[in-house]
Amino acid sequence: MPEVVCDTSPIQYLHQLELLHILPALVESVVVPPAVMNEVATGRTLGVNLPDLEELAWVTVRRPTSAAALPLVTDLGPGETQVLMLALEAPEAVVVLDDALARQVAEALNLKFTGTLGLLIDAKRAGLVSAVGPLLDQLQALRFHLAIHTRIAVLKLAGEET
Repeated sequence: MPEVVCDTSPIQYLHQLELLHILPALVESVVVPPAVMNEVATGRTLGVNLPDLEELAWVTVRRPTSAAALPLVTDLGPGETQVLMLALEAPEAVVVLDDALARQVAEALNLKFTGTLGLLIDAKRAGLVSAVGPLLDQLQALRFHLAIHTRIAVLKLAGEET
């Protein structure tokens, strides 16, 4: 996978699953905008189990150059907005985000995107994790919203149909 522009939630969930290391193993480079750095840092100060992104040599912080690049979508948070702005500036990049509205906007903008679940499927295919099913259980315990039809589809894509 080429360069990815990553939002906060995939970083959070992979870290909490103790699988953050799969991100640099799967992609050429990981870029986050300043808003994601701020969201992660704020969460850490509030006691949320999050990584210190400044300590990860494989994370590059990049500020979007044009605030006008993204049509106004008022329901997106600053992290999602800046992630999408960066993706518009680097159309070959893959956006990594979980927020449903942000994914709809990415699709409307013809951006390539994936999320935490897609990364877990890719990690299974690359032999970085042995099974996705138990990870889905852990994600749900972490309050990751996962509809039953999505769970079934993910398990099928991971080759773990029941």
